[in-house]
Amino acid sequence: MKTDEFMGMASNKQVREKKAKDDFIIDEHTAIVMTDPQNDFLSEAGKGWGLFGENITKNGTVEHLRQIFEVAAKSNMLVFISPHYYYKHDHQWVFEGPVEKMMHENGMFERKGQLTGEEFEGSGADWLDIYKPYINDGENVIVTAPHKLFGPENNDLILQLRKRGINKVIICGMSGNLCAESHLRELQERGFEAAVVFDATASAIIGDMNADDASWINFNLLGERVYTTAELVNEIETR
Repeated sequence: MKTDEFMGMASNKQVREKKAKDDFIIDEHTAIVMTDPQNDFLSEAGKGWGLFGENITKNGTVEHLRQIFEVAAKSNMLVFISPHYYYKHDHQWVFEGPVEKMMHENGMFERKGQLTGEEFEGSGADWLDIYKPYINDGENVIVTAPHKLFGPENNDLILQLRKRGINKVIICGMSGNLCAESHLRELQERGFEAAVVFDATASAIIGDMNADDASWINFNLLGERVYTTAELVNEIETR
């Protein structure tokens, strides 16, 4: 074996050992990415509560997201919200997957239009009330353009992250195995280091399928770290 090849292997080994030791390190280039903290998922009156409510309640998702907003505000840590909105023209699609069809038929995340806030307040597309002080009044929260299906491929989330010098993300929000996981996958594909907060997500229960099982498996296979909210809050407060 050539000397330079040996040195390359040694260097790679050191990087792997350091990574394993250091794990996911929160620093000034780290931000929270939160998907869909909206009424139709998180409110008991929301159109998705029948599918998601049991796991939201079990995981403590609503309160855990509030705790993440709070610690981020206190630490001046950026929070990027990738929301879900549907407009009239979105109902003219000529084909849909089963989840898209369900959301459209149930009228989830409906907005009157892209350029109006008419009837937004208190709607299923609106934020949960307990999050509004952090989102509407906070200096550290950026709301991106909406994603339409599951991932951030077609909104401006990645642009906004890059423009702020962010290269590490901590993902939370709804729903776990769809939008949150899709954001995790795409952000990793684009070169971001990514962790997840499992108990600040929740997934649907449909018949005998509990999609939280899928998200738990995939988060652990994909994420550099899977936090609990308590672990994340403590790490942000003590860093």
